[in-house]
Amino acid sequence: MLFNSIEFFWFLPIVFIIYWSISFFRLTFQNFFIVIASYFFYGYWDWFLLVLIIASTLLDFSAGLLLKVEKKQSIRFSILLISIIGNLGMLFCFKYYNFFVYNFNQAFTFFGNAIELPTLQLILPVGISFYTLQTMSYTIDVYNRKLEATKDFISFSAFVSFFPQLVAGPIERATHLLPQFYTARVFSYEKARDGMRQILWGISKKIILADTCAKFTNELFIHSENYSGSSLVLGLFLFTIQIYCDFSGYSDIAIGTARLFGFELMQNFNFPYFSKNIREFWQKWHISLSTWFRDYIYIPLGGNKKNKIIVIRNVFVVFILSGLWHGASWNFIVWGIIHAVLMLPSILLRKHFFIQNKFTDTLRVLLTFCIIMLTWVFFRTSNLSQAFHFIQSIFTPSLFSIPYIDIKDGYLSLLIMILCFILIEWNGKNYSFSFKIIEKVKLKAVRWAVYLFLLILIYFMVNNEENLEFIYFQF
Repeated sequence: MLFNSIEFFWFLPIVFIIYWSISFFRLTFQNFFIVIASYFFYGYWDWFLLVLIIASTLLDFSAGLLLKVEKKQSIRFSILLISIIGNLGMLFCFKYYNFFVYNFNQAFTFFGNAIELPTLQLILPVGISFYTLQTMSYTIDVYNRKLEATKDFISFSAFVSFFPQLVAGPIERATHLLPQFYTARVFSYEKARDGMRQILWGISKKIILADTCAKFTNELFIHSENYSGSSLVLGLFLFTIQIYCDFSGYSDIAIGTARLFGFELMQNFNFPYFSKNIREFWQKWHISLSTWFRDYIYIPLGGNKKNKIIVIRNVFVVFILSGLWHGASWNFIVWGIIHAVLMLPSILLRKHFFIQNKFTDTLRVLLTFCIIMLTWVFFRTSNLSQAFHFIQSIFTPSLFSIPYIDIKDGYLSLLIMILCFILIEWNGKNYSFSFKIIEKVKLKAVRWAVYLFLLILIYFMVNNEENLEFIYFQF
């Protein structure tokens, strides 16, 4: 079920009303209702998908119980290994099998020995990359004795399947989210109001900005040969805004929705495009994923405490895996390698090469933004050939021409909306989400006028445009 669909428009208030109506019953009833609602939300795409998430839930719940009672370290490690293999096995089968088989076949063909291993005709289950990491972190934390294994199967099922963040995160840790299912939730008007504001802002970013940008970026990337270098840069800028508004918009809706039900999810974006370097960018972009790789891969490999060769290895391992996590394609692997290379200076040198003042900080933000923007080429294009052709098409004499902007097509209005969005983001950067700055507006009538304006804009855009899936659904 899409957050930006009419089905979710009906689903959310119905679930909200029933959830709080049964709050005077035992907590188990509320948690069980969350499981049922989450399974309906997830199964709305395809009920077969529930088989996978239930299997993952049973696997890690059982592994946790076994780890709880087992004392022998070798057996405990074997239990952890079974859990990891089981989870990654499902992920590999649905997401990576065909990629590795294709490249395996190509490698043999290259060396003159033709081989044709069969591929699988499987559809990638939506959200599998997200809930797989979430359940794995539970088992790893129990194994490392950072978390007590739960005996409450309903609470654990709710933790794994919690519908606001099930499909595209934030990727929650059991240490943070699971205990919230053990505690009675009390309705809070302030939390609900804040949640509604964040939902409205998330939907606005998705429908008003991301989907509108997509209308232009799709054309520019598909037919890049028809456009000047400056127009391609404009298209790349629009995609940079699109992917941020699309993904952070989903996170805003997820966090806001969770707050309606009395839960607090972790912040997933912290205004990453205002970063002064690549390292800071990754501390602020998709925080739940970057911290997952940091805690469960980078640090166990030695982090940055070893010699420089080991540190370089660790950085490349993390970013190559991060690229693969995003998709089974060489594009994403190259994207990860590029970010690893860009990350190394700040990790290895740990020195500031700029005088710290507002002017140089602004230059660093702009430079980092331009670098990030260029790396998105590998994220948006379908293959490496298309990516390199797109970049080559940018760096031509036409780069210095005036980009093509047709006012009738809506370019100008979109750029004005982006400018307004950047101003809101900048002024609201000290809040958990930028639209929270509206609290500074003292007049209630003005606040409601802003809400109404956004709702009207969303209404007309939803009715005039095709509802697009969130970009990260494909991962």
